[in-house]
Amino acid sequence: MVRIRLSRIGAKKRPFYRVVVTDSKRARGGRSKEVIGTYDPLTEPATIRIVHERALHWLSVGAQPTDTAKYLLEEAGVWADFMKAKGKEYTPKPKSVPFATPAAGPAPEPEPVVEEVAAEVAPEEPVAEAHAEEPSPETPAEPEAQVAEATSDEPAATVEGDAEQQS
Repeated sequence: MVRIRLSRIGAKKRPFYRVVVTDSKRARGGRSKEVIGTYDPLTEPATIRIVHERALHWLSVGAQPTDTAKYLLEEAGVWADFMKAKGKEYTPKPKSVPFATPAAGPAPEPEPVVEEVAAEVAPEEPVAEAHAEEPSPETPAEPEAQVAEATSDEPAATVEGDAEQQS
């Protein structure tokens, strides 16, 4: 039987695959009939390159894809064209991350944000009065007092106010 499958050619811990057409009895890295594409899972998102016409040709003459190869063919759009050519109805699955674990049970519904709650939390004071308590950027917030306390034995970088001014 002729199969469409992956053949690994990447280095150790750096996988890179060729999408190949080969006899099912051959070894994974063995001789293949034809290379019809590549798959690089390390890029974000994964890079899938498949020669559309050659993949359709091999599928039409009876080559059977492995599960992973079928997934790659679906992502490249080849599988949908093959099914249309066969006259079968094909609805593509929603794109998702492969090998993702499904959530246990239904997802909890988020609580709606209610404007009434925001009104209860809002301060009754005007906004201008609330900002009056904060020190203005012109007046320093005690760094001079901390510098005066520092002695020559201590390095200047350990003083908090001095470190904030440097950054």
